[in-house]
Amino acid sequence: MLKVEHLTKVYPNGTVALKDVSFEVQDGEFLAVIGLSGSGKSTLLRCINRLIEPTEGRIIWNDVDITAAPASEMRTIRRQIGMIFQQFNLVKRSPVMTNVLSGRLGYVNPLQSLFNYFSAEDRARALKNLDRLGLADKAYVRADSLSGGQQQRVGIARALMQEPKLILADEPVASLDPVLSHSILKYLEQLNREDGITVLCSLHFLDLVHRYATRAIALKDGQVVFKGLPKEIDDAQFKAIYGQDAERVSII
Repeated sequence: MLKVEHLTKVYPNGTVALKDVSFEVQDGEFLAVIGLSGSGKSTLLRCINRLIEPTEGRIIWNDVDITAAPASEMRTIRRQIGMIFQQFNLVKRSPVMTNVLSGRLGYVNPLQSLFNYFSAEDRARALKNLDRLGLADKAYVRADSLSGGQQQRVGIARALMQEPKLILADEPVASLDPVLSHSILKYLEQLNREDGITVLCSLHFLDLVHRYATRAIALKDGQVVFKGLPKEIDDAQFKAIYGQDAERVSII
């Protein structure tokens, strides 16, 4: 279980990105995090694996206080937390295989990683993950030769190399068209249902939340304004989250 307790993040310039955020995520859930741009969604996800350091509050995962863990322990903790980024975060000039293998860096010593040394077992695992994502034939091409949807699938394969129990997906379909958005979310849904991986995914479009999420929370100005089932987000809740002038937009 993941517990976020009274989480606050204030940036050095005084911006309050998160304010007293609390919620729980049961193992195996697909939790959607929704809200306007700037509502704190990305900051929240990055605080969970401490890519951003929280100002106050606690994050407890499987009875481990992530916020209190020293740097030496964070390497081990992050092995089990995969991260998928909106802009893919691939090394564009490197082959797909190299990008996927980078997800294994938490399991090799720094000297091995410096020389890009990975075992035959790791390479076999990378090929298996690429095959699962429909990219086995792209293993040795440059990452920047792929389409946006393919690059995001490489990002998922990279996260799988960590053998994660939790995946944080930060706006994973924001830069993709509707068809590719569903494709990526179907892969995340498959990992959630078949592998039992807990997924926290920030999304904009409510029809995607209704289709894929088992539960949702909404942020507005860094505060939680909704917790519950996606179907409970009625017109009144929608206006409370996105503003009185907001209109629902469907993504086919």
